[in-house]
Amino acid sequence: MSKTWNLINMSIACKALLITTLLFGCAAQKLGAPPAEGLLLDAAVERAVDDIFLQTQGRPGVLARIEGKLSKKRLLVDPLLDAASGQQTEVMHAVEQKIGERVHSDYSQWEILPFRPSNVSQAHYLMAGTLTHEEAVPHRKLRLNLSLTELKTGVVVAQTSVLVIEEGLDANPTQYYRDSPVIVRDGSTDAYARTAAMPSGQKADPEYIERVVTAALISEATSAYNSARYDEALNLYTNAASSPGGEQLRVFNGLYLANWKLGRSDDSEKAFGRIVAYGLANNALGVKILFRPGSTEFWPDPKVSGPYSIWLRQIAREASASKVCLNLVGHTSRTGPEEVNVRLSQQRASYIKQRLEAESPVLSARTRFTGVGWRENLVGIGSDDARDALDRRVEFNVINCTTG
Repeated sequence: MSKTWNLINMSIACKALLITTLLFGCAAQKLGAPPAEGLLLDAAVERAVDDIFLQTQGRPGVLARIEGKLSKKRLLVDPLLDAASGQQTEVMHAVEQKIGERVHSDYSQWEILPFRPSNVSQAHYLMAGTLTHEEAVPHRKLRLNLSLTELKTGVVVAQTSVLVIEEGLDANPTQYYRDSPVIVRDGSTDAYARTAAMPSGQKADPEYIERVVTAALISEATSAYNSARYDEALNLYTNAASSPGGEQLRVFNGLYLANWKLGRSDDSEKAFGRIVAYGLANNALGVKILFRPGSTEFWPDPKVSGPYSIWLRQIAREASASKVCLNLVGHTSRTGPEEVNVRLSQQRASYIKQRLEAESPVLSARTRFTGVGWRENLVGIGSDDARDALDRRVEFNVINCTTG
């Protein structure tokens, strides 16, 4: 009897090996040491997807498929983020499309479900990814990180990292992030980024996994906003705000943006107040305030600078009410001499301090300012357009109040 079972087990193992070879053999032949200079986007995505699924080939799911117990592995892809800024760009959407195309054409045993709350309970795996600038390599590159987490266990079963040649890629933020008044990076986006870089075999970040349903709801809301369906976006962001883990910048920011687009000025100002309160409580409030080149005057287009008075009024109110002390840090984009940019960033931070004091005189003794030029750029391409708007910001950092 034992010999018979051994033969049966050997037969199953052989079938598993054969199917694994058929399913993954082509991908395995394409993988090799990646070039040090990086890969063009299409090749980088192909390599990343192949590497992810090659790492899953030895898991027990292979035998389950042989027995017909599981026809498809259902996968959710959480939209990619920039690990440094928390924002999404057009090239990240392109990466998501290419992931879908690669899976559909070469991995028929996998099925990608739309990233919606109703699909979270139906999915077996969750893919997270970041695409972030690499400053430490010559000729600026992007680092693509992808991870695959088994939803039932919360374990990362595969992770890969690929260097991408940046040339010719569309780094423009998507509409939601282009319109955003603040840097939309907080604990939730950091947890996502940690999971995307988590080594295989380790647990995914628990904060990220616990908030997957809410993340899917936020993703739906953001897609609606990007498609100018503002009523739908507002409803979805409102639902997200009352969901577990919904107290996050992406939600408050969405409430502000949708209300602003719908002409609901009072509601949008209240939503911005929630952004400020959250940012000050977590010491993470970076506001995109654009100035005329080389000056301390706000950008003249009212579509850009029109809401600045609302923003500053809410910042002054929240800072006064919470009795915090602030260090206002001015930033500039990476153009021009460093010393000129440092001086300009100081002047701009000083101007914002004056505007806050005009709103609430009590802040005169509770605020100070400094400027760092472009030394702390988040994007750093020096394009002086929507792509590097985050680099032209003022940060409101909570500091210890001095006595007396």
